[in-house]
Amino acid sequence: MNKKLAALIIGLMSQVAMAQISNDNSLSVQVDGKEYKTAPRRIRMGNVWYITANATSPDKSLRFWFVTWSNSDLPEVGLYKIVDEDFNGKNTVQPIMAEGKYKGVAYVKYVEETKSPRMEYHVGKSRRENGGEIEVTKAADGFLEGKFSGTLDGTHFKEKTSATALGGLGRLKGKLEDKVFTSATGYDSDIDPEGRGYKKQDTKDEIVLSSGVFKLKFEK
Repeated sequence: MNKKLAALIIGLMSQVAMAQISNDNSLSVQVDGKEYKTAPRRIRMGNVWYITANATSPDKSLRFWFVTWSNSDLPEVGLYKIVDEDFNGKNTVQPIMAEGKYKGVAYVKYVEETKSPRMEYHVGKSRRENGGEIEVTKAADGFLEGKFSGTLDGTHFKEKTSATALGGLGRLKGKLEDKVFTSATGYDSDIDPEGRGYKKQDTKDEIVLSSGVFKLKFEK
């Protein structure tokens, strides 16, 4: 490692201690039998409420997108069916609404860095059939609590040789800055290989989420 690169890494990482943002939220889940704990954030996106739960060393991101039948951007207590990212349209929504047991649907995505710095990733996406459920309740302390489990369809990504070569030190600097941002704020910063100079590999597998619980401070 040359001196300029070493200085860059030290300088970026030292910013984390000065920029931590407090967060009372929590998330714990077994990912393929290994515990993952972090402090998630809730984001509003139109009529969707979105949870992003991230960590670094290695980079990890677990995200949930919730859509309620009432089209509210506020979390609603109830049961949510986990579906795939292409789930939409009257033909797919109506049968689930007709069951009468769900408040809405949720899409789940998990990303984990498997070779640093962000050279390779393992990505899991929720499936439409037998994807699992998320039960959302309101705890006595006022926090919103969600219990979940499910199986994700897994794929692997590797950084393209051309992206590594052409990006050079600038691409590496961007990766390190993204890591600092995630560590400092809890929000994900490009912890996702899709559309960012990575090639999807042929290997397919599953990522199993079990005993998952998140607690979010309820804010309107």
